[in-house]
Amino acid sequence: MSGAFTGLRALVTGGASGLGLGTARLLACRGAAVVVLDRRPPPDGALPDGVGSVLADVADDAAVRAAVEQAAGRLGGLDVVVNNAGMGAVGTVEDGADEEWLRVYDVNVLGAVRVSRAALPYLRRSEHACIVMTCSVAAAVGLPQRALYSATKGALTALTLAMAADHLAEGIRVNAVNPGTADTPWVQRLLDAAEDPAAERAALEARQPIGRLVSVDEVAEAIAYLASPAAGSTTATVLTVDGGMTNLRLRPLSS
Repeated sequence: MSGAFTGLRALVTGGASGLGLGTARLLACRGAAVVVLDRRPPPDGALPDGVGSVLADVADDAAVRAAVEQAAGRLGGLDVVVNNAGMGAVGTVEDGADEEWLRVYDVNVLGAVRVSRAALPYLRRSEHACIVMTCSVAAAVGLPQRALYSATKGALTALTLAMAADHLAEGIRVNAVNPGTADTPWVQRLLDAAEDPAAERAALEARQPIGRLVSVDEVAEAIAYLASPAAGSTTATVLTVDGGMTNLRLRPLSS
């Protein structure tokens, strides 16, 4: 797989950390020319040599359009767009003012809309065009204290399927990945804020049948598969990487 993306050009949003950074590294390792888009610059040394970076907040349409144009200019076009940028939210439906709900929707859903919209003219000129959304297992299962976050990821999943239908005739595949609870900086911040971080981590690990958090590399591998020309017949698909959380109902081991 080391050269699977040779000659392809990829834009990864939210690429300065977490799942986006892991994906950018993997695509570059496999031969892609990559630019990451983030509202903050990546830490020094985080990106492999040759991987570019553009700054934009996905909640700002003008900034997104300028950043996508800049990235496509650097790369000479676009073949792959990974809509990974997003933000978390904790609480029930009673928590958070309308402003918070609008802000999280603006980033998690409309952010993907803005980036995709700006990238489509370039993708239409590609022979291997695809868009991959980073959704979440929260779109498929009921998780406590995640009402707003789950709602945005459910909307993003629906958007994936609608876009796959709209752009199939143009040769643009659209898919999504549903990670389980992954070992990312955002999850670590949640753990740090808990009364007992070790106990909270153990609870999150136990919630996934494999007994641990999903790794960044595992999610990046799933994104890379969906983005690869080897997945040319795969569109309108949501690939779940959740340690069995969605579908498994295991009986406890007898003592």
